[in-house]
Amino acid sequence: MDTTRQLTPLDRFLNDTQRALDTVFGAPGAQRPNPSRDVAQIELDDTERRHASGLMRINHVGEVCAQALYCGQAAVARDETTRAHLLAAAQEETDHLAWCADRLRELDSRPSLLNPVWYAGSFAIGALAGLRGDGWNLGFVVETERQVEAHIDEHLDSLPPADARSRAILEVMKADEARHADHAEAAGARVLPQPVPTLMAAASKVMKAVAYRI
Repeated sequence: MDTTRQLTPLDRFLNDTQRALDTVFGAPGAQRPNPSRDVAQIELDDTERRHASGLMRINHVGEVCAQALYCGQAAVARDETTRAHLLAAAQEETDHLAWCADRLRELDSRPSLLNPVWYAGSFAIGALAGLRGDGWNLGFVVETERQVEAHIDEHLDSLPPADARSRAILEVMKADEARHADHAEAAGARVLPQPVPTLMAAASKVMKAVAYRI
C-alpha cells in the first residue's frame, strides 16, 4: 500500500507560513558547513567593518527575497518536477541565509529591519511569475540568479581585502546561484522578454541601496 500522502492546499499554506516566519524572524540552520569556518578572522577597522556589514546585509536580504520568490513560485507551480526544483533551490538558499546571518553577527551587525517587507513583496512577485506557467517560472529563476551572480561579483570586488571570511561565503554562494540558473535553463526555462529583466534590475538596485543602511 502506498503510504505517501499528498500535501493539501492547507498543508502547503501552513508550510509556507512557517518558512516565512523562520526566514524573517527565526534563525534557519544551514545543512552544509559554513564556507568561512576554516578562514582566519582578521580584525577590520571601523570603516571596513561598516562597509562589510552593509554588503553582507544586502546579501542577507537577497537570500530572504530568494526564499520568498521560490516559495511564491512553488506555491503556484503546475508541475511537481518544477515545484521540487524550486524547493530544492530554496533549501540551498537557506544555507546562504544562515551563513550571511552568521557573518553579520561576527561583524557586530544585524539583518535589515525591513525583512518582513522584502519577504512579502518577493513572495507576491514569485507567485505572479509562477502564474504565467512553468516555463516562465523557470525563466524568472534564471534571470534572478544571473542578476544575483552579477551583484555578488560586485561585492567580491568591493569587500575590504582583509575580509576573507565574507569572501569565502560569497564565492560559494556565487557558485550555487550559477548552478541554480543552469538547472533552470536545462529544465526548460523561457527567456524573459523586456522590460521584465530591466525592471527586476531596477528593483534590485533600490533594494541594495536601502538594505546597505537599514
